[in-house]
Amino acid sequence: MGPSMSCSERVLTAMGHKEADRVPFLLSATMHGAKELGLSIREYFSKPENVVEGQMRLLRKYRHDFMSGMYFAANEIETWGGEVIFFDDGAPNAGEPFITKSSMITGLTPPRIENSNLAQRILKTISLMKERVGDEAPVVGVVVSPFSVPVMQMGFGRYIRLMYEERPLFEQLMKVNEEFCVSWADAQLAAGATAICCFDPVSSTTITSRQMFLETGLQVAKRVIGRISGPTVMHMGAGACGQIVGDILSTGAAGLGVSSLDDLGVIKDSCRGKVTILGNLNNIEMRNWSAEQAEQEVKKAIASAGAGGGYVLADNFGEIPWQVPDEVLMAISDAVFKWGQYPLTWVRDYEG
Repeated sequence: MGPSMSCSERVLTAMGHKEADRVPFLLSATMHGAKELGLSIREYFSKPENVVEGQMRLLRKYRHDFMSGMYFAANEIETWGGEVIFFDDGAPNAGEPFITKSSMITGLTPPRIENSNLAQRILKTISLMKERVGDEAPVVGVVVSPFSVPVMQMGFGRYIRLMYEERPLFEQLMKVNEEFCVSWADAQLAAGATAICCFDPVSSTTITSRQMFLETGLQVAKRVIGRISGPTVMHMGAGACGQIVGDILSTGAAGLGVSSLDDLGVIKDSCRGKVTILGNLNNIEMRNWSAEQAEQEVKKAIASAGAGGGYVLADNFGEIPWQVPDEVLMAISDAVFKWGQYPLTWVRDYEG
């Protein structure tokens, strides 16, 4: 392929497990657009036009291959009627859990997206992004898995106890959450999203045993991914997945977001020709990288997973911290253009 390949063509080629002109990459700098516009994080997310303009500037600046409609994970809690807490130097987070005792689950119903101002702003953002980029770049919509969102709905400890000790109520919560997740994903696709990224860190073996995942999270993922009306990436949100890759392949996911805890080359071998993998730059360590270290991390990742397509370079969490300096993000971009051009002839001699 020639160097004039569009972002969408490059991504589609990679997801078809073929080599494009270069390795596609995604910088999930969801908040950095606020810096570009000189706005606080709260102000930035208050208007769809702000987010669209910020993300367009970052698309041109970093020369990466995606537009992201993601605001922050806690936006779903606002839709459920919960609280979102804003910070000056980090991602907005969920407030106190609104499910304070497990018996409340019996009366829970999926919220209506049209009743949430924040959800409507996100849908407008996606629609405006699609208008701006057309078919030149994919627009990614984001949902939190029904299996992972209860951490925000009811708190970590209460949710784990529910999972192990109150399975009927757990199943009821999954049923309600699945209905919302599918409707929220489909609303984003209808607004113009090309694909959906489903964040599911609780399914990772960092949090849940493989046996519990097989009984619970895997079944949820199969049901949800099977119902969403577009290609869906299952993202571990920085949790390890090496022990469950074979199980994830059975979900029908089009892609898998991989942690820096995992061996990228081993994951690539397991997924080769089957599922596209995304990852796995450490977004926390990235705050302290030099430009030289950023280049070496990019080079290592491409050497591990770039050959043969089926790979998108990205951070391992899906959200780059506010504190990561622009110099590091630019160094990542420059390194992809330096080392990610196909064919990757240099990999044969790489000893990183």
